[in-house]
Amino acid sequence: MKLLMKAPAKINLSLDVLYKRPDGYHEVEMVMTTIDLADRIELAEIKGNQIKMVSHNRFVPDDERNLAFQAAKILKERFKVNRGVSITIDKVIPVAAGLAGGSSDAAATLKGLNQLWNLGLTLDELARIGSEIGSDVAFCIYGGTALARGRGEKIERLPAPPNCWVILAKPTIGVSTSDVYRNLKVNELQHPNMKAMIDSIVQQDYEGVCKNMGNVLESVTLKMHPEVQHIKDQMKRFGADAVLMSGSGPTVFGLVQHDSRMQRIYNGLRGFCDQVYAVRLIGAPEGIV
Repeated sequence: MKLLMKAPAKINLSLDVLYKRPDGYHEVEMVMTTIDLADRIELAEIKGNQIKMVSHNRFVPDDERNLAFQAAKILKERFKVNRGVSITIDKVIPVAAGLAGGSSDAAATLKGLNQLWNLGLTLDELARIGSEIGSDVAFCIYGGTALARGRGEKIERLPAPPNCWVILAKPTIGVSTSDVYRNLKVNELQHPNMKAMIDSIVQQDYEGVCKNMGNVLESVTLKMHPEVQHIKDQMKRFGADAVLMSGSGPTVFGLVQHDSRMQRIYNGLRGFCDQVYAVRLIGAPEGIV
């Protein structure tokens, strides 16, 4: 038996860091939403009692470092599943880009194996397991749009934002999330207005969404990597309605409603950046387990 799962990327419409917790993590508030850029995950039963990872992308690990592998392992051990599975990842989302690609792969694996192995787990139960794997996995279990708190594992569902184009550009650098948080000066941050962002989404106010976008991690990443600032500046110059870095970066995204302007921004960015995508917001969950 085989299952094909879609693992969509996310962007942060707003990302705030409140304080550093006693456990070493940072307390965050994030409004996240899914976009129509997705990896494809194939889950296939195989003989034996093993987990086999298959990927044709050299940047995707095929062992226990892979979050999808960890997802399968935790389900096998916790629910005493004595069946083998092959996990094939067709990687479309850029790696280490601030788009939760690895977390989404893990979430899709959890949801798919829940079906394949007839475990009967609810989304809430899957999300709790997912939060043990990575901070964004719980959000990716639900998909759609949500306010995430804590380390990212406390999820409050939100309606989909106003539909629009999302243009993404990733420079050819990697950003260490741990380095970004280590250099973050929480006491000096200008915090985004999270309530105004949520109100704008609920009221379907596109201008309000654009006006209230913010990401406090930019205060670190833009200094460490000037090319991220350059992409932001160019995206604004080409006419995006709002521009922000997603997660800890380095991917920058811009929102735009008009097809012609989307095409102009896309073409302009392709002149100096290899990884450029123009996709739609999904914003709503695509399916329920």
